Amino acid sequence: MKKISVLALAGFAFLMAACGGNSSNTSVSEEQEVAEKHGDAYVVDLNASKVDWKAFHKGGFAPRWGTLSIQSGEVSVEDGAITAGDFVINMQSLKVDSASVTEEGKKASDLEAHLKNPDFFDVEKFPKAEFKITKITDLDETTAKGAIEGANKTINGNLTLLDSTLNISFPAKISVTDDKASVEAKFTVNRADWGIKFGTSDADPAEWMISKDIEISISVEAGKE
Repeated sequence: MKKISVLALAGFAFLMAACGGNSSNTSVSEEQEVAEKHGDAYVVDLNASKVDWKAFHKGGFAPRWGTLSIQSGEVSVEDGAITAGDFVINMQSLKVDSASVTEEGKKASDLEAHLKNPDFFDVEKFPKAEFKITKITDLDETTAKGAIEGANKTINGNLTLLDSTLNISFPAKISVTDDKASVEAKFTVNRADWGIKFGTSDADPAEWMISKDIEISISVEAGKE
């Protein structure tokens, strides 16, 4: 039986995302053409890169948080700038931080198992999420509310969760040197945009109790091959 007190995660991206109009610094649209790879290939350092997530019950109560692992990734660098790239997230790596589950009788391991089952991410059927860059532009500071400190670019990319792909846009801090590239970002995804719903409808108490918005923080380090 579904428990209405359980939180949803969206994942991610990436990676993953967009907030379906609910976030001040992200947007979502239809899938777009992926940027072509030119220049040098920089491979993601899986040990130095991470994805953190944070989710809430309605009203911001009882937050839960944890991590996801990047399975593989690569960015293209040309003329000192990242121009393309793709990343694979291992959804089976989803972890819930035990420090976020403090209520009596509740366990992080139970929530973790629930998020992995067909009620949410169905990680046996959909073991990975993908993010593919479609374009990167200079950040418009007038639309950068809530962006990570030092954000200088806007990243657009196709995010695939379950069997759905949408294009998302969010501010990021990007740095490139001769042999290293880094990407940092903090944004929000709306799990419902990808059809991730716990209840049968928005009126279902199981769905109503859980916020659709998920905060995602990413820190990616990549090195020149």
